[in-house]
Amino acid sequence: MHETQLRKQIIEIGRLCYQRNLLVAMDGNLSVRLPSGHILCTKSGCHKGFLTDNDLVVIDMNGKHLRGSGKPTSEMAMHLSCYRSRPDIKAIVHAHPPLAVAFTIANVSLAKCVLPEVVLTLGVVPTLSYETTGTQNLADKVGEAIRDHNAVLMDRHGAVCVGGDLLTAFCNLETLEHTALITKTAIELGGVKELPPQEAIALRSMGLKRYGGPPSAVAKADEPCADLSQLCTECSTSDSSVTAPETNIRLTGDHVSPREASRMESSQPYTSMEDQLVEATLRAISQK
Repeated sequence: MHETQLRKQIIEIGRLCYQRNLLVAMDGNLSVRLPSGHILCTKSGCHKGFLTDNDLVVIDMNGKHLRGSGKPTSEMAMHLSCYRSRPDIKAIVHAHPPLAVAFTIANVSLAKCVLPEVVLTLGVVPTLSYETTGTQNLADKVGEAIRDHNAVLMDRHGAVCVGGDLLTAFCNLETLEHTALITKTAIELGGVKELPPQEAIALRSMGLKRYGGPPSAVAKADEPCADLSQLCTECSTSDSSVTAPETNIRLTGDHVSPREASRMESSQPYTSMEDQLVEATLRAISQK
């Protein structure tokens, strides 16, 4: 794709990220790999919801500023680390999706196989331990993790989503935040039920064959299902009944309030939909 079209795409995706509340103010940064091999990226200190062509700069793979006014984004080392890790990556979106970031602050992992369509298209999303923003340590950590994932979360910071084009990277970001919303709602209503491990592994294998993904994972997609645990490690090895550290949230839905326990002992069904809603509300309150 010509550079002129890629510039328009960055401006449009930046606007969409802002409209969808995936970033605010001067947060986040976007980049694409140009046909020349250079990187087109947003500059430092610009509002992503109101980008213009003057907010974009071109650098080489060593970080040298080639064209455009202003300084490249302060997270450029992180972008370059991702591009070096995987030649198939053509675009990167780094944003601060509020719910997904809140999960990292609450120390509740989103690296669970819960929604079939997410396992199919995106796979699990790990959370990386905290590193200071803009540092080489953070860049190295993200670059290493992105070898095996198309999206990663950084503790207290945000998400890095990659793709073969900007739209795919943006869709991965949108999917991540949507997953966080559904997971939060499920926790409030009673708990999260994960997919059976073998089903999750089969879905991930199917998705890698159909949609592609990190080369390290795609290479394993044709192996027998019993050997596909590496495609969905978090699912196949995670405890099926996990309590989030430093919280009282049960992730499996096995929390039972006194009122519900009494009902279960008497084997009495709920008398109405209103009764069920009251029970769900009480359970959510008790977990806060």
